[in-house]
Amino acid sequence: MKTLKKFILISTLLISGFSTAQNVEFKRSNFKDDTDAYKEATDAIDKGTTLFEEGSLAIFEVRDPGLTFKKALIEFEIAQKLNPENALNNYRIGVCYIHSSTPYKAIPFLDKAYALDPVADPFLYYYHGNAKQLEEKFDEALVSYKKFEENYRKSDNFNKFVTMRKKECGYAKKFKAEPVRVWVDNVQALNTEFDEIAPTITTDGAEIIFSSNRPNENKPNVVGDFDHDIYSSFNNDGTWQKAKPISGSVNSTLDDIVNNLSYDGTKMLLHKDNEGQIDIYETILMGSNWSTPEIMHHQISTKRTNDMYASYNHDGYNIFFARGNENLSKGTNIMYAGKQSLMDKSYSTATTINQVNSQFNDGPIYMHIDGKTMYIASQGHESIGGYDIFVSKKTQGGWSKPENMGYPINTPYDDFFFAATANGKYAYISSNRPNGQGGFDIYKVTFWGAPKHPIVDMEDYLLASIAEPIKDPQIEEVVSVNKVSLTVFKGKTIDALTRKAVEASIEITDNKNGKIIERFTTNSATGKFLLSLTAGKNYGIAVKADGYLFHSENFDVPEGSDYNLIDKTINLKNIAVGSRIALRNIFFDVGESILRSESNAELDRLVNLLKEVPTLKVEISGHTDNTGSATINDKLSQDRADAVVVYLKGKGISADRLTSQGYGASKPISSNNSSQGRQENRRTEFEITAN
Repeated sequence: MKTLKKFILISTLLISGFSTAQNVEFKRSNFKDDTDAYKEATDAIDKGTTLFEEGSLAIFEVRDPGLTFKKALIEFEIAQKLNPENALNNYRIGVCYIHSSTPYKAIPFLDKAYALDPVADPFLYYYHGNAKQLEEKFDEALVSYKKFEENYRKSDNFNKFVTMRKKECGYAKKFKAEPVRVWVDNVQALNTEFDEIAPTITTDGAEIIFSSNRPNENKPNVVGDFDHDIYSSFNNDGTWQKAKPISGSVNSTLDDIVNNLSYDGTKMLLHKDNEGQIDIYETILMGSNWSTPEIMHHQISTKRTNDMYASYNHDGYNIFFARGNENLSKGTNIMYAGKQSLMDKSYSTATTINQVNSQFNDGPIYMHIDGKTMYIASQGHESIGGYDIFVSKKTQGGWSKPENMGYPINTPYDDFFFAATANGKYAYISSNRPNGQGGFDIYKVTFWGAPKHPIVDMEDYLLASIAEPIKDPQIEEVVSVNKVSLTVFKGKTIDALTRKAVEASIEITDNKNGKIIERFTTNSATGKFLLSLTAGKNYGIAVKADGYLFHSENFDVPEGSDYNLIDKTINLKNIAVGSRIALRNIFFDVGESILRSESNAELDRLVNLLKEVPTLKVEISGHTDNTGSATINDKLSQDRADAVVVYLKGKGISADRLTSQGYGASKPISSNNSSQGRQENRRTEFEITAN
């Protein structure tokens, strides 16, 4: 009966104000026949208002409001059940949604509040402008923002928000009029009704790692939300498989947010939120599992502030990240800290990058492998609204002004995080734009033509590829960024006989000067590896594992060459009599038998093997293709084999452990009918004859 009387009261009020919406106040006289519900509603409003003001203050100070708006929303919804025609309550519900992961839900509540009583709250004009901005009705949004300015006369820092919102409407009209040539598609296989954020894509596009607050084995918090865990999915023939929690001991009862994978996929940065204290951690890939994360050095994770959204730099020494401002009034700023020592992992004092920071929150950050390009998510700069993704280039004096990547990559909603595939044709972002599966979803950005595209992203990483590699060699540009040339060499090391994975060390050498550029270890569980080779060098790549002959590869990556992706399985042969291996980084001039200096690094590896295993005896053999005279080829191959033996003896290897033999063109390993085949046949090998 009470419910019926309440319905009759509200209906009467609505009918009496049919042509003009009527605001129904929360007065006892309006609900005298339902006093219990009235008391419950007003008590809820009191609780909600306290939380609402706390959250609004955090927004005012460019801080994370935490759960305050979600808690307030629960209270206001109690009141809404009793009286859905109150302007102030509709306004507050709208604001709570504006500051949630589903801001599009705010629009009908703010529209209704505005219709019922546009002056119900001094900030209603402002948030009504927000609602119109989300609907991309930018002229209407400007009208509301201007009305807010006319009625809000306080001389405080809130004016910067209104100024920024008005500018956003102008930027939005500009960028929407000239959209970038992309497709932005919801990756439905990865998304749920919950939040999916922080996508990180491997270089070959085969695995994606992200964070989500979908239900897990932990208990939900006071508002029913689960903590964020880190998930992984593999791409099989163009289809993303069901995402699973990342293996190992990374996920915890805290919010675990993935930040960035190292370029070789063996390390990963993440941050954890422990009741408002946010710190950056690092985890290491140990076989198939990720290790327990360890908090980063105090210059990167300091207890005085919140630190998050870290990214490895291309050089392996610098870490870029976002740090909360200690005076709580400027949001997060982008910083970097350089490693001082590889032994104790100490870092220099973190430095702010002033050129890329705004008055609002800046970060996440995504550092390109070229060391010259930074992708930033920011609420400031020339944002269309919410977080937008920007690109900045390293300059002689620091970093260039961040440039908006354009519409529809960016929208009036929150569009942040950025990770691109190796060929630069695709990127993945997180956005809470409408018409998704709920909250923040992961979107795939496909760049399909001029004038704006992302620069080749040799970034990422990894680890494991069960998908077809991306073979398109075209490198696209990002905005005004120049093309980057490099080769991605991925694969796995296995036992040549058992076909099982072998953990091996890989050493990369600049053949021109013999200097070692990098050393790393392949995955112990899968044997997989990934490395990036920048253009302009001739590389020697040596693969070594205990009990196996070392394997070598040679890659010449000329300056200005296009992007290339090489996928290779390296068969390692154990040290047994009869094992034979080609020395791919032994170089002679055409028709000559004098060793070039670029051969020294490869020969020294053979010297080390012979010294490490003093019982080994080897035959050095020379081979040619079938071009030219057989007699000349036989002599040339013998002379070249002899030259290698002379080098080895000069390094202290006993002559009785060495023999040489020239086979000319008699033992081809490939067809001589192609230039590639002839090149493979021209080789120097060694075979174990005794052990």
